[in-house]
Amino acid sequence: MTTKPTVLVLAEGDDPQLKMLKDLPHIVGRKIEDFASVVNAPVVVLAWSGPKQLLREVFLKCTNILWVHSRSAGLDSLLFPELVSSNVPLTNGSGVFSLSLGEFVLGAILYFAKDFRRMVRNQMAGKWEQFDVDEIDTQTVGIVGYGDIGRAVAKRVHPMGMTVLALKRHPPKEADPLVDRFYQPDGLLEMLRHCDHVVITLPLTAETHHMISDKEFAAMKSTGVIINVGRGPVIDQAAMVRALKENRIRGAGLDVFEQEPLPAGDPMYQLENVLLSPHCADHTKEWLNQAMRFFLQQYDRFVNGEPLDNVVNKALGY
Repeated sequence: MTTKPTVLVLAEGDDPQLKMLKDLPHIVGRKIEDFASVVNAPVVVLAWSGPKQLLREVFLKCTNILWVHSRSAGLDSLLFPELVSSNVPLTNGSGVFSLSLGEFVLGAILYFAKDFRRMVRNQMAGKWEQFDVDEIDTQTVGIVGYGDIGRAVAKRVHPMGMTVLALKRHPPKEADPLVDRFYQPDGLLEMLRHCDHVVITLPLTAETHHMISDKEFAAMKSTGVIINVGRGPVIDQAAMVRALKENRIRGAGLDVFEQEPLPAGDPMYQLENVLLSPHCADHTKEWLNQAMRFFLQQYDRFVNGEPLDNVVNKALGY
């Protein structure tokens, strides 16, 4: 490509990572008027932190969009009909944040197995009370959605000696050394019955909305823990709260929720069997730098005529 396309950066703030674009032709904007000078020029759209409505306005206004990239991995708040039905390729940040999410899952597993909440509570009360804890190498992890995040989870729990089960629409034909057994979606309830920890890593689509609800919690062990690092609405939150309050499951480690921020007074703030992270399990010191570096690598691939990574199936939403 002889002429580099202009990058339209949809951003709500002045993140320092935007300075990393200094060698690229780019325009940072917060409203459609900011991009008026290039509506007929070849452009690439970087959905960095701008709202979905701005992306849609830019998409409908600009006549020569070559490619759209989303900083985030989740696309449920970004897709709209015109983008989905178009031939414009869409890529996302899948894989950029997976390592930290895998670590959060391992941390949540250990949190419940070793009962860290009880340790901290007794420490604060000045109470010396010995109690039994679990060994995780005798336990089973079920990963619901075996994509990049799911693999990051498996890479961390498998070396700990844990049995790993995974749910995937199209299981690999060859054996995966990290997974003891694959299940397809119609085997979800069967898989849940074997799990001590159920890890949700799914994107939010029409198919996955409330995929985990009353019957799924009923299928879980009473000692089972559910962990969500995918998208909040994949779990029916009201059903989960009922299961937690009635101690039909042991606990929940949550980084995502149906409504974010979680409203003040929500019962999950007070539940003793919930480990609550305010959707920041992947917010390492470098997470935004990593996201921008990934885009820059993608841009180089694009202008050099190389295939893009993380091309999204827009119809499926991931």
